[in-house]
Amino acid sequence: MEGLIKLLSEIQITARGNRQAGNDLLLSLMSSPVIKLSCTVTGVHKCEHITCGILDQAWISDRYNLFLADKATGYNVTRVEDLSCYSWGGIHTVNNELELFYINKNFNANKLSKNTNTAKTFIRNTDSTWRARCLYFSPSTGDLLVGMYSHDTITGKVVRYTNNGQLTQTTPNKNTSHTLYRDPTYITENINGNVVVSDYYCRAVVVTSSEGTHRFSYTGPPSGPELDPRGVCTDALSHILVCDYNTATVQMLNRDGQFLCNILVFQSLSLTIPWSLSYDTHTHRLVVVTGSKTVYVYRYIERHTSLIDMNRISCTNWKMQLGNIYIASCKYNH
Repeated sequence: MEGLIKLLSEIQITARGNRQAGNDLLLSLMSSPVIKLSCTVTGVHKCEHITCGILDQAWISDRYNLFLADKATGYNVTRVEDLSCYSWGGIHTVNNELELFYINKNFNANKLSKNTNTAKTFIRNTDSTWRARCLYFSPSTGDLLVGMYSHDTITGKVVRYTNNGQLTQTTPNKNTSHTLYRDPTYITENINGNVVVSDYYCRAVVVTSSEGTHRFSYTGPPSGPELDPRGVCTDALSHILVCDYNTATVQMLNRDGQFLCNILVFQSLSLTIPWSLSYDTHTHRLVVVTGSKTVYVYRYIERHTSLIDMNRISCTNWKMQLGNIYIASCKYNH
């Protein structure tokens, strides 16, 4: 646990606001990604999701445990007891006020007050045929996105709520195929407003516009095996990053679903498989958790003050081996 606390203390995270790209500083991919820190997490069966949203602290979960680790005390500050045992995916998120939202055992979306550590029901599950599967708080709109799953029909949907808990949108809608989702397991949002879903049963990353219109579904690289997606996130350059169980890689796509490269490749198809990931918009570091209870922090984006063509990217192998991990570097063509 001390290793985890030290790792988290290196990640400087502040209250989140609207995500902005290319305003005061230009960003580009580094010529070679740099591993900053790694440690093994104790107290969980395996790391299945991580939410970085509190200064020097992070929420980490497996199927049975959800806890907040704090560097000042070296102990778990808060532990959630009524966690949903069904939802092993992206079952928690934080809002701009750094309050935790999580799926409880009744498949409600609960909100945990950071001041009193008391949980209140934010979204109550009133339809037993649907179960909340994953959550994501949108820093730009203040909305809560909830991925839901129906065991009866093996279909999924994404619903959007305001910060007051008012339902404003359901996808699929009348203009979208009702087979768009089957099991939305992890969910995030890109800086262009697109909703990005890692769907376990569809074996795809399914992307829709903010209005709910289907844009594309990514099922793996053109010459590679079928995708078996796990955690997904986006970065400040609108890239989509997804963990693939089949190849034990973290794959990078552009905002339109084109495969760019494997930025992280694990040698062993064992419990070291990358399972979930979280991008810190303030430090531009990526936190990756694995089934072996290992947390990795690395940096692959740097700040620039000169104009760079951010759309022309090529990927080459970076042959530096770090433990059981190979890193691929992505470089800009000038």
